[in-house]
Amino acid sequence: MDPPTDHTLHISREDLNYLTATQRRLHHHGHQHPSTPSSSSTTNTANSGGSLNLDPQALAALSNHFDALLAAITNRVETLSTQTVRSTQASHRRAGGVVEAATVEIETLKDVLRQCDELQNEFLKIRRIGEIVKGFRARVDALERRIGK
Repeated sequence: MDPPTDHTLHISREDLNYLTATQRRLHHHGHQHPSTPSSSSTTNTANSGGSLNLDPQALAALSNHFDALLAAITNRVETLSTQTVRSTQASHRRAGGVVEAATVEIETLKDVLRQCDELQNEFLKIRRIGEIVKGFRARVDALERRIGK
């Protein structure tokens, strides 16, 4: 069910109460020039305990207040948007740095593994040379035994 509305202004009672309260705050804070509203420039609200002042000065003050409020909201959204972009860019840079560092480490590990493979091949060569030397010693020993006998 729709909230009750003020039929002369076509706005909900809740919105009318909010406008009236805002207008009162502006008036009390000196943002609007006091004026004596005529009965044709004021509408009574049942629950607000006051009335909405519809004279041009009061409406201009209300309009200026909401324009300033909208500007403040827009400024805050832009500030948050800028901060979000900066934060995202910083995260991206940090992630890029992490990726670069990881890539360097991976290349270093690949180099170490390649060197390990080379060492393993050198150890295999040394083992093979050792086997060849054992074979030569066995032949020399065999020849010495033949000649020595």
